[in-house]
Amino acid sequence: MSKCAEQPGFLLLEDGTLFHGKVPLSTRPSVAEVVFTTNMSGYQEVFTDPSYDGQIVVMTAPMIGNYGVNDADPESARPQVAGVVMRELSKNYSSWRAEGDLGEWLSEKKIPFIEGVDTRRLTKHLRTVGVMRGVIGAGESPSAEATAALEACPSMEGLDLASRVSTREPYTWGDPRSRWHVVAYDYGIKRNILRLFSDHGCRVTVLPATTPAEAALELEPDGVFLSNGPGDPAAVEYAPVAVRDIASRDVPIFGICLGHQILGLTYGARAVKMPYGHRGGNHPVRDLATGRVLITSQNHGFAVEGGEPGIPGASALEVTHVNLNDGTVEGLRHRDLPIFAVQYHPEAAPGPHDARPLFNQFLDVVRNQTSQSGTNS
Repeated sequence: MSKCAEQPGFLLLEDGTLFHGKVPLSTRPSVAEVVFTTNMSGYQEVFTDPSYDGQIVVMTAPMIGNYGVNDADPESARPQVAGVVMRELSKNYSSWRAEGDLGEWLSEKKIPFIEGVDTRRLTKHLRTVGVMRGVIGAGESPSAEATAALEACPSMEGLDLASRVSTREPYTWGDPRSRWHVVAYDYGIKRNILRLFSDHGCRVTVLPATTPAEAALELEPDGVFLSNGPGDPAAVEYAPVAVRDIASRDVPIFGICLGHQILGLTYGARAVKMPYGHRGGNHPVRDLATGRVLITSQNHGFAVEGGEPGIPGASALEVTHVNLNDGTVEGLRHRDLPIFAVQYHPEAAPGPHDARPLFNQFLDVVRNQTSQSGTNS
């Protein structure tokens, strides 16, 4: 049972809209972009997803915490969110996997949270006006300290957060005897991505976001993976340089989320800030080649400009998937090189598994490219 002592608290948005609730006694003002996710479960995975760095996350499900927390579900070594907004934090939890209480876990990890908020009204407001910066604080009304912190909070546009959440040193994952070697650029990689590569017979070398192409190629990868991550893709200026050099060697490349956006930028596309982004586990995506509709997990606030007809400025790329809600680009492929990417999360965690075959698709590209290289040699 949660033992967190509470006091009155608030969430103040930059347009002046104020929401009341309750916060832990130790709460200090926390400022960040306020976004919402429609995931019904998987809250621990959400809070530890590096793609949420620099964001206060509103949970649209009315009760959070009813199955507790454990040490198996986190998608990174620590919580990444700047804060959490909930309608109701469950005071009890029940699960054979549970090892603790969500409220106590958030407090122990020093993640500010507020409960008792009308999250339905808040979500409708963000959908109407667009996501914006906000501050969580203690008290019936915002203090001068909280207001000053909100005014000083930078916009998400122009922020390179990938280098902030990336690993500082290379590391390996999976069986070192595995046949296929994948080099992964860590812009905010999730653990389930690494698990799935391992399950598909790959060993992975994870590199810092700013690693030059030469260093990646020296590892003789069979394929290169560009991970998910937070922030503005246009601010990750070092990434397209490395990607273009790697691609010039005909190395297969697979990107998701931020990696998808980086591939778009590499070949002339633009990234645009979305009004309120796609976050949750129920986003419909259509595969243009088959007409099949996938229900996908998503977490992004930027998108590659374009739609089903094509991607402006990037004639070398073709669109492979589109979002059925708003027509945005959800997948792309290079017309000549062994390169493809998707905006959604095939590894899910949390979310549906419709798109997991993309890992097999990447391995098929790797095998094909290795076979051609062997024939050419």
